[in-house]
Amino acid sequence: MIERDRIEEAGWIIANAKYGVVFTGAGISAESGIPTFRGEDGLWKKYDPEEVASIWGFRRNPRAFWEFSFELRNKLFAEPNPAHYAIAELERMGIVKAVITQNVDTLHQRAGSRRVLELHGSMTKLDCLDCRKEYDWSDFVENFEKREVPRCKACGSWYVKPRVVLFGEPLPMDVLEQAVEEARSADVFIVVGSSLVVYPAAELPYIAKSCGARMILVNAEPTVADHIFDVRIYGRAGEILPRIVEVVKSLKQNS
Repeated sequence: MIERDRIEEAGWIIANAKYGVVFTGAGISAESGIPTFRGEDGLWKKYDPEEVASIWGFRRNPRAFWEFSFELRNKLFAEPNPAHYAIAELERMGIVKAVITQNVDTLHQRAGSRRVLELHGSMTKLDCLDCRKEYDWSDFVENFEKREVPRCKACGSWYVKPRVVLFGEPLPMDVLEQAVEEARSADVFIVVGSSLVVYPAAELPYIAKSCGARMILVNAEPTVADHIFDVRIYGRAGEILPRIVEVVKSLKQNS
């Protein structure tokens, strides 16, 4: 009963919003089979992030980075889940104006979201750090199938890196500035599947709150920022968000 009430409250807030913004983290993609980084079964329990996910670790030992990345290769083969499609539906309804994501898997785009701000980059593009030649993921399919470290086809460098933000690298400033502006513009800010502990991304909900947005959290478990949310719903986003969308549709039809 409590969950249903919260879903209806969230639906009412969203249905009456004029500028909705969604912020997503690894939790939304976990339901598509992509492992999370933190938590009980997170990848950081198995790997040292300093070694496999930092720019200095990559420079020191690109093979360690790629062995870690091969475990994540399903990022490009996973499929969007109902939570991704629900967010895209809210955009089609004209409520959600932007999706800000910490994920690099492009699942939002494949679900139909059009305005997606990727704070941590994307796995679909790669760059040679030595000669700056750009590649698509498809350029190294044979390497990845054989779990071979890719090598630049132009200069022979081993420092071919996916266009993702590693520890020790700054977020793309243009994307971060757009995300901050979206947070300031939002009259409802919806957080889905994020632990809200990675900064500066985790500052965005506080910015939205300070600018007067109504705040909704859909997450598997409580976060350190729960106190700033008007509605908190714990559980699987793929089950909760479609139910919220149905409430929004019903309210819109009856208004």
